[in-house]
Amino acid sequence: MKITRISVYHVDLPLEHPYWLSGGRLKFEILDATLVKIETESGLIGWGEGTPWGHTYVPAHGPGIRAGIETIAPFVMGLDPRRVLEVERAMDTALPGHLYAKSPIDMACWDIAGQAAGLPIADLMGGGSRTPRPIASSVGAKTAEETREVMERYRDRGYVAHSVKIGGAVERDIARVRDVESIRKPGEIVLYDVNRGWTRQQALKVMTACEDMNVMFEQPCETLDDIAAISGRHASPVSVDESLVTLQDATRIARDGLAEVFGIKLNRVGGLTKAARIRDIALVHCIDMFVMATGGSVLADTEALHLAATVPDDNCHAVWACQDMITVDIAGGRGPRNRNGHLHLPETPGLGVYPDEDVLGDPVAVYR
Repeated sequence: MKITRISVYHVDLPLEHPYWLSGGRLKFEILDATLVKIETESGLIGWGEGTPWGHTYVPAHGPGIRAGIETIAPFVMGLDPRRVLEVERAMDTALPGHLYAKSPIDMACWDIAGQAAGLPIADLMGGGSRTPRPIASSVGAKTAEETREVMERYRDRGYVAHSVKIGGAVERDIARVRDVESIRKPGEIVLYDVNRGWTRQQALKVMTACEDMNVMFEQPCETLDDIAAISGRHASPVSVDESLVTLQDATRIARDGLAEVFGIKLNRVGGLTKAARIRDIALVHCIDMFVMATGGSVLADTEALHLAATVPDDNCHAVWACQDMITVDIAGGRGPRNRNGHLHLPETPGLGVYPDEDVLGDPVAVYR
């Protein structure tokens, strides 16, 4: 089986509500999505997606994905998509770094490999738990009142897990955490996501002030060096996601005890192939996980769900999915959808969902 054609589509995905990070430091309203269709001479077709969370959140952006694919495509043309390691090596040779540009090709190859084997991707990867995964909401708001409103909106949709955005002002953040904890319901999973919004001093002030609540903070500082500098000076659990990009990052975090939880975002780390290694580092070091799409449609959500299904149930806190946040459905209702705040693994071979090409429009690039 050989890759014979790669088609690239660009789609804008408007958010249902304006979204704020770090106490209003960054605002997002539309996501720039790249869809990739890989065709083979056997007739099997695989789909992938790369949708960064805007252009200003981390070093990844929509046009960069499409430019990266232009560079990568000649190197993967003619390869067998079922041999995902060969495809991975070809992409890494063609374009060092730029993992976010490689992710949609990796995803489409796993889709084809699963179809060829007659198995969902999670089963092909050796996992395949059918335990529904809680969906983590993403509560981007500027005030305590807005935070409550957004949480209630997701609770009405059945959500039991929430990623509450904070960061940027010490007293305001302490008050926000205490307010959310005062309305937290039994069994709810709440992660306080700083998105790199604190200095070392700010992080220590908030995290020590909140130690009595035993709440978890995600990415409290900009870098792993910053997180390491304050490690041991507070008693709050830590999750790392923005600084978890490469396998080297994962091994350092595990070796130095910098976090109790990994937040694995598929597009950021380069797709399922690379994410599976990071998952294994977490498991061997007894580190739990959140598995997340970086952003995007139900295709990106489904990819995250497949990886989450390869993580033992007790070690996977939740998946973060974006489909309830956007106003455009490119897959006509297909694929895993919110059912009482959870996603259920599809039984269809491969990814288990595909887009409507008439919704995508004409490809912006085709490589043969």
